[in-house]
Amino acid sequence: MTPRIRIALIGNPNVGKTTIFNVLTGSRQHVGNWPGVTVEKKTGMVSHDGDEIEVVDLPGTYSLTAYSMDEVITRDFILDGKPDVVIQVVDATNLERNLYLTLQVVELGVPMVIALNMVDLAGGRGDGIDHERLSAFLGVTIVPTVGTSGKGLDRLLDAAIGEAETPPNHKQTVDYGSEVENMIARVADVLAADTDIAARYPLRWLAVKILEGDENALAKVCGGPASARVEEILSTIDTDNYEAMMADRRYETIAAILPGVRKRSTDRRINPSDLVDRVVTDRYLGIPIFLALMWGGV
Repeated sequence: MTPRIRIALIGNPNVGKTTIFNVLTGSRQHVGNWPGVTVEKKTGMVSHDGDEIEVVDLPGTYSLTAYSMDEVITRDFILDGKPDVVIQVVDATNLERNLYLTLQVVELGVPMVIALNMVDLAGGRGDGIDHERLSAFLGVTIVPTVGTSGKGLDRLLDAAIGEAETPPNHKQTVDYGSEVENMIARVADVLAADTDIAARYPLRWLAVKILEGDENALAKVCGGPASARVEEILSTIDTDNYEAMMADRRYETIAAILPGVRKRSTDRRINPSDLVDRVVTDRYLGIPIFLALMWGGV
């Protein structure tokens, strides 16, 4: 039977993504490697209301910046594999970290649904999340789930089918400030001259990645009609600085969203694991701590 839709399942490592994949597909899984690389590829089928749905479990990733093979595979599958809908599995107990990937996927403008997973654990810690309000902020349907028990997964599939059958309507983008936004518009205009590129990729997203110095993104336009002008523009800026400015804006956007959607109990206790996680993943402290650990191991 031909699948009704194909779902790409994405998320940070350890958010319960593979658990949801396993519960959905059961024994109907196929495991191999992605073409040309030794990264594991998982696909499976799920029957839902009489329809067959293909689910592709993509490698765990924290962002869509092509620094690792996992990130390249995930990003290229979303862009070139053209799944009917992307489901991002988000850890409800670690919302801030997970939303960084969310903002990048939203910028792609692809059909998308969020599985707000581990809501039972978040509730047990005293964390309440207004998922409807978060949905309104992001412009994305959000379904609370508990992957280990299968709670919410039928609703998640219903939402995915509905999203797949609706024309792409995600228009939310991060405001990167006037300087960066003007440069994004400039690069996007140049890219529009390459009709092949314009047909395959969201031009604003591609312009953002090029300005961040993403070599994988730049390679997509190399040799094409826009290549020379793009290189000319890049010669006038510091891409490292642009990457830092855009990352800061994403974090600022997340920081602005969280107070309106997350409610924490006043007697909530932070366990040692939470405290360590908060410190080592801090955008200012994380890298120095990593370097210190690496230096200490020499």
